Amino acid sequence: MPENVAQKLIQSHLVEGKAAAGEEIGLRMDQTLTQDATGTMVMLEFEAMDIGRVRTELSAQYVDHNLLQTDYRNADDHLFLRSACQKFGVWYSRPGNGVSHPVHMQRFGLPGKTLVGSDSHTPAAGGLGMLAFGAGGLEVATAMAGEPLFIVMPKVMGVFLTGRLPDWVSAKDVILEMLRRHGVDGGRGRIIEYFGPGLGNLTAMDRHVIANMGTELGATSTVFPSDDAVRRFLAEQGRADAWHEIVADAGAEYDETDTIDLSRLEPLIALPSSPGNVVPVREVAGRPIYQAYIGSSANPGLRDFAVPAMMVTGRQVPDHISFDVNPTSRQLIENMIEMGLMDPLIKTGARFHQAGCNGCIGMGQAPATGKISLRTVPRNFPGRSGTVEDQVYLCSPETAAASALTGVITDPRTLDMPYPHFTQPAELQINTALLVAPDAIGGEVELAKGPNIQPLPDFDELPDHLEGPVLLKMGDDISTDEIMPAGAAVLPLRSNIPEISRFAFSRIDDAYFARAMACREGGSFVVGGNNYGQGSSREHAALAPRFLGLRAVVAKSFARIHAQNLVNFGILPLTFDNPGDWEDIYQDDILRLEGLRTVLPSNHWLTVRNLTRERTYRLRHPLSGRQLKIVLAGGLINAIRQRR
Repeated sequence: MPENVAQKLIQSHLVEGKAAAGEEIGLRMDQTLTQDATGTMVMLEFEAMDIGRVRTELSAQYVDHNLLQTDYRNADDHLFLRSACQKFGVWYSRPGNGVSHPVHMQRFGLPGKTLVGSDSHTPAAGGLGMLAFGAGGLEVATAMAGEPLFIVMPKVMGVFLTGRLPDWVSAKDVILEMLRRHGVDGGRGRIIEYFGPGLGNLTAMDRHVIANMGTELGATSTVFPSDDAVRRFLAEQGRADAWHEIVADAGAEYDETDTIDLSRLEPLIALPSSPGNVVPVREVAGRPIYQAYIGSSANPGLRDFAVPAMMVTGRQVPDHISFDVNPTSRQLIENMIEMGLMDPLIKTGARFHQAGCNGCIGMGQAPATGKISLRTVPRNFPGRSGTVEDQVYLCSPETAAASALTGVITDPRTLDMPYPHFTQPAELQINTALLVAPDAIGGEVELAKGPNIQPLPDFDELPDHLEGPVLLKMGDDISTDEIMPAGAAVLPLRSNIPEISRFAFSRIDDAYFARAMACREGGSFVVGGNNYGQGSSREHAALAPRFLGLRAVVAKSFARIHAQNLVNFGILPLTFDNPGDWEDIYQDDILRLEGLRTVLPSNHWLTVRNLTRERTYRLRHPLSGRQLKIVLAGGLINAIRQRR
C-alpha cells in the first residue's frame, strides 16, 4: 500500500500496538528536547528513575524561557540544568543561545527521526521531515530513559498546497488560514501533513512556522516531506550530509483532505484572545496600537527579521509605539549583523531583546493595559503577555512591521513601498559557541540544587470512592495558561510545587488556592467544557492542582497533552456521555464516585452522583489499560516504582 509521510514515520518507529486510528500505539523516540521552564522538573523526574545516562540517540536541554534574573531562582535553575546535562549525558544550550525549536532544527534536526519535547511547539521539527510531539515533562523523562512514547493513533489530514504566496503574504498567513477554517480544536486527533506543488514555494523555515502553530489547531503533530527545500536548509547550516529524502508515495491516501491555493491568501490576523479568532487584516485596519513585536518560535527565520528590517529602512516608528525585536538565536544575530540588517532596525527605534522566548510567555515586554499589541508569537490567550487586561493580536512579520510604522493596524499591501524580496544566502554564519556537548565533562557530577528546587511531592493511589466539591465550573477552550499561568512571577517557581500551586487557576478564580487547601485531604473536582487544557504542554497545570487535592476533571472533551498529564499525576479525566449534563452542575456541588478500582478496569462508563442536587450523570473515561494502571497507582512515577 502506498504510504504518506506520516505513515512512513510512524511505521518505522512503531514498537507497540497497531497503527489503526483510535488504537493506542508506542513509538520509539530518537531524540528529546527540554526547555528550562519545564526541564527542571524533567531532570528531577529523570533523577528519580535512577537510570544514570539518557538512552536516546540525542537529548538536548535549552535555556530560553526563564531568562529574566530578577532574583536567584532562575540563575540557580540554570546551574542545576547545566549540572544535570553533564550528569545525564544531555546537550546544554546556554542562556542567550536562542529559542529551542529553531536552534534544534538547525543543529540537531534529522529527517526521518522522532522527537518528543516538554514544550507543546516541539512539532515545529516536522518542517524538516521529522515526526515530533509535545508532551508533559514526565513523558519526556521516560523517553530519555529509553521508554516508548504512547499516543492514540491519530488520523492523517492531508492539506494539498498549490500556487505561490503573493507579495506581503507569508507562512504565518498559511497557518492563520488553517486556524480560520478549522479553529483551535480542528486538528485534535490528527496529524496534519502538507503536500502538493505549492510546497516547492515554501522554505524549510516557512514550514517550521506552519508546523509550530499546528499545535494551536490541537493537532497531535504536523509533518512535511524531506525534499529539496530541506536539503537546501541543511546545506545552509553546514549539515548537508544529514539530508535524505522522505516523500509520500504516489497514490498515498489521507483520512481527510483540505486544499489551500497559496496565491489566493491575504494578510490575516488573530484577534484577542484566541489563535482561532482569525479575520483578514483589512477588516480591522486602523485600530491604534501600542506595541508591534517580531520574533518567537512561530516566526524564527532570518527572513522573518530581514523583511521587517528592509521595510523600516530610512523610516522611524512613532514615539508612542514599542517596536520589540526578539532575535530567536545568537546565530541569527550574527547573520543580521553580517548582512547589515541590525542597523535599520536600530535606527527606526526598535527595542532589542536577548535571544529567547521573552514576551511570548510573559517574561517581560508586557503591553500597556487595554492597549493593542501585535505579535508574531503563536498564542494570545488571556493574560499570557503578562498584562491581565491585554489585547494581543497574532500576525505576520510584514503586518507587525507595517503597523509599527503607521501606529495603527495596517494591511501591509497598502504601504507606499514595493515588497522587499529577501534572498536567503546559500551559506550562513554558524554559531555553536553556546552549545555544550554532553561528553565535554566526564566522571561523577553533583547536581547543583539551589534552595528553590524542592523534591517531587508523593501522591497516594486512587481511592475506591471519591467525594468532594466542584471547586470550579468552566467553559470551552480553557487553556493551560489559565490553569497555571506563565510569566515572570510564576515561571521561576517551576521546580517548587508547593509554591507554584498558589497560582493554580488564579486567572479564573484567585480564591481557588485557599478553597482547595480547605478540602485538600478529601479531594475535589473541577468541571470544564470542550477542549479543556488546550495550549502549553506544561505538566504543572496537572501537578499543582493535584498537589492541592484535585482528583478528577469532568469535561465535554480534553486537549491531548493535558489529558495525558492528568493521567500522569493520578487525576481522572472524565467526559460527559450527555454534554448537556454540564448545564446541571454548579460550583460547590458535592459529587461522589463509587467503586472506582472495580468499575474503571471493567468498563469505560461510570456514574457520578450529584449529592447536592440528588441527580446522577453518566460519564466516560477514555483510558487504555496502560493509562488505567497509572491512574490507579496515583501517577506514572508510582506505576514505575510498582513495576520494579
